[in-house]
Amino acid sequence: MSRSERSPLLLAGLLAGMGVAHFAVPRPFDAIVPRTLPGSPRAWTYASGVAELALAAGVALPRTRRTAALAAAGLFVGVFPANVKMAWDWRHRPAPLRAAAVARLPFQAPLVLWARSVAEGANTAKIEGRS
Repeated sequence: MSRSERSPLLLAGLLAGMGVAHFAVPRPFDAIVPRTLPGSPRAWTYASGVAELALAAGVALPRTRRTAALAAAGLFVGVFPANVKMAWDWRHRPAPLRAAAVARLPFQAPLVLWARSVAEGANTAKIEGRS
């Protein structure tokens, strides 16, 4: 399997794993939901878990890959405020935890670029008649 064939499946796996985590251990996700959002943090945790699972399925399927990958890029941008909140909330924690929370912030950009690359790969495959 080539790198271009593995990349969408790895992205789908990441999204699926995070989606499952939102249901298996929701409390850490609840804690980083910005309080400015209406409703309960748990509802947002579950909603984002459902979104990640749906996007994982969409990215895994060639027919829906492009649209789902672009939506995943949007999701990665959309959850950035939660990561900023986590870094702020953890500013008084021990140095390793504080460093981990801050280190997460720049990783959003590569995730967005990865999802966009998967979308572009899906578009290229469609043009070349591979999907």
